[in-house]
Amino acid sequence: MQIAISETALGANSNEAAARETVKQIEDAGGRASFYIADVTDEAAVDAMVAATVDRFGGLDILVNNHTLRGHKPFDDLSYQEWRRVVAVILDGVFLTCHAAVPQMIAAGGGAIVNLGGQHGYTGGRGSTHVSAGKLGVLGMTRSLAHDLAKYKITANCVVPGLINTTLADGSLAHGSGVPPIGRLGTMEEIASMVRMLCGPDGGYITGQAIHMNGGGYMA
Repeated sequence: MQIAISETALGANSNEAAARETVKQIEDAGGRASFYIADVTDEAAVDAMVAATVDRFGGLDILVNNHTLRGHKPFDDLSYQEWRRVVAVILDGVFLTCHAAVPQMIAAGGGAIVNLGGQHGYTGGRGSTHVSAGKLGVLGMTRSLAHDLAKYKITANCVVPGLINTTLADGSLAHGSGVPPIGRLGTMEEIASMVRMLCGPDGGYITGQAIHMNGGGYMA
């Protein structure tokens, strides 16, 4: 079973307005979409979101994990509570969404998982011990998933953005990481194109990989 990428379920923690706007954009482009408000650290909420998705669209064969928490806190000011809050969203959230979605992918005859990593998981970063640890943990989980799920025709990859011009960026190159060789911020469309490729037929022989998209800011 291959569910069309134009059938999309979005998960959001609290920003219902942004979720509704994204659904509208998908529908205006001819797709079908729905959204669910769910905390990715809440197992019951994640299970309910996946169940509702399957009920709405008849199956699930693609999972993209793009949830994260940012925040700069020097290690000597970082509390255990803040560490757990950030790592739970970044790392536990990937585990719980995959745990809920993988049985549906197996039932569909295969699928693709794409987890969004972060460049600081490889380089480290001032004030980002919790974020860096969580993001590199996502890569380790992704590679283990690639091993365990290959027999079910499920691929698992990690896309690792560098400096991207998102709504959380200010459009400049002054983010403490230096100007990448390409000399500009990446775009959301470039990241989305890579994710889409990994989820489609052209990505069927790619699994367990960290794909860096950073304009040369980090060369693995």
